[in-house]
Amino acid sequence: MKTNELDSPQNQTVEIRAFNFLKKFFDERGWSFPHYLKLDKECSAKELAQTLELPAEMIEAVFINGKAYQPEEGVVKPGDRVAFIPPGTPGPYRVLLGIKKLPNN
Repeated sequence: MKTNELDSPQNQTVEIRAFNFLKKFFDERGWSFPHYLKLDKECSAKELAQTLELPAEMIEAVFINGKAYQPEEGVVKPGDRVAFIPPGTPGPYRVLLGIKKLPNN
């Protein structure tokens, strides 16, 4: 996987966001927001986080194309939109966003 390949075909680029204190990793690395990553094949959201060097313990859920998943259960494909969500998202938002319905939550 290559980072910030904006000239790659849209269907191979993943749009990535991170919220709350996870966004500091984007800022520290000088990444755009959203960040774009060329993805040659599908992977788990957990693998994507590892590629981005985001700490697993700081990720409670991931949104892939607007649907909430556990990081190890979400599958990211080229062309997807992804957002990493840290623990501590306030209660009402957990329900509204679908995090509360996930296993282990």
